[in-house]
Amino acid sequence: MVLAGLAIRLAVGASVHLTEDEAYYRLWAQAPALGYYDHPPMVAWWIWLGERLAGDTPLGVRLLPALSCALTSLLVYDLCRQGGGAPAEARRATLWFNAMPLVVAGGFLGVPDAPAALFWTLSLWAALRAVGGRSVRWWLVAGAAAGLAALSKYSSLFLGPGLLLWLAATDRGRGALRTPGPWIALGLAGALFGLNVGWNQTHHWLTFAKQFGRIAPHGFAPRYLLEFALTQFLLLNPLLAIFLARGRRFAPFALSALPFIAYLVVHSLHDRIQAHWPAPVYPTLAILAATAASGLGGRWARLRELTPWVGFGMTAAVALYAAAPLVGVPLSLDPALPIRGWPDFAGRVEALRRGAGAGWIATTSYGLAAQLSDEPAIGAPVIQISERDRWSGLRTGVQADTRRIGLLVELPRRVDLDRLRRCFATVRSLGAIGRGDVGGATKRYEAMLLSGSRRDVLRDGCADSRVQGGAAQASSEASPASDSLRG
Repeated sequence: MVLAGLAIRLAVGASVHLTEDEAYYRLWAQAPALGYYDHPPMVAWWIWLGERLAGDTPLGVRLLPALSCALTSLLVYDLCRQGGGAPAEARRATLWFNAMPLVVAGGFLGVPDAPAALFWTLSLWAALRAVGGRSVRWWLVAGAAAGLAALSKYSSLFLGPGLLLWLAATDRGRGALRTPGPWIALGLAGALFGLNVGWNQTHHWLTFAKQFGRIAPHGFAPRYLLEFALTQFLLLNPLLAIFLARGRRFAPFALSALPFIAYLVVHSLHDRIQAHWPAPVYPTLAILAATAASGLGGRWARLRELTPWVGFGMTAAVALYAAAPLVGVPLSLDPALPIRGWPDFAGRVEALRRGAGAGWIATTSYGLAAQLSDEPAIGAPVIQISERDRWSGLRTGVQADTRRIGLLVELPRRVDLDRLRRCFATVRSLGAIGRGDVGGATKRYEAMLLSGSRRDVLRDGCADSRVQGGAAQASSEASPASDSLRG
């Protein structure tokens, strides 16, 4: 089953167009570093290695994430067995993990969630072995994995408190806390994470300010909690979620995920939770649900047998729609829109650029800039004219000469004409360009000519709070599960 899933993910990963976020992370991989504007560096390192093995292709970007999903599946099986689960329960947990729609649809994507989920699960696996055998070497593995998880995504910092809570709740765990092992692991994890802390220190705390700045509440909007609950009910797999609610047997084991889940709940009281954020704890949740389903008869037994098929069926329906979109479906309900129509769209943008005599292409969103930069049809530099700090240190090819005419391509909601006119002497509309499939939904982009730059756009950018806010929303179309493993 695991090998079959891997083969499918590799095949799909090689054939599906990159999402905006993946195209952006691909640019990171051209300049390996210890940190970047949005996230710690692990996803860039993985893509760098994948491209050395499979080329600068969609498969190269997604090779390690697809492999990591298979490895996480094996860890789920052994975690369940270590925790006292029977072989049948461990097999069920592995199957159910792979039947979660988020995992089926996103298990091959080159995003930070992939390494975060693997290293989170690996750390928990090694810690469970260390508690069972009291071997320091397993604590070293647990600490290294926790540190690598933190270098994947800052949400992995909740793993440490979760492991401490789990250890404190069990007799063997409290015994382990009286030994050097857990504290050695903590020190090793901190040392590895210190690589990114050091990078931030020399880069004006760029990533910390962006990511940790969202923690502080700014109002009270409990509607996001309902949205979060409904989204996770669907992405976990509705039947699996029902069994998860019955889980009791592995309760101490589940404490490792509790701090992170508690944070997500609190955050959802004032802001939106992106659908993929809980992905690192999905392996643990699969184990809890699978073991809770044991020993049940009657209708529960029938639901247990149906559970994986519901997950696979939901994902198959999305895949079918992606291959054959239905006429009249609203854009907001098109799950495949982030990957639709990019080559044709890029060809139309390039034709418009050439026809207008523009020497460079501008956007106000990082995702669109990265996506267009990755398109072979584009024959000119592409720059995001907002959030210029994002691009510091990245290799983006030939630098744009902003003294020449530029072509702005952007979603209407992100276009601030007043700001553009303060940055450029001339701003002229060229109409709209659509992206999508023939007969399906089409996303509309505004095209505008820019000339007479009034400032150094490459250095200072051209942005205000409205444009910045729109750019921050760009990740919402970055993946089937996203925004979004955004932030």
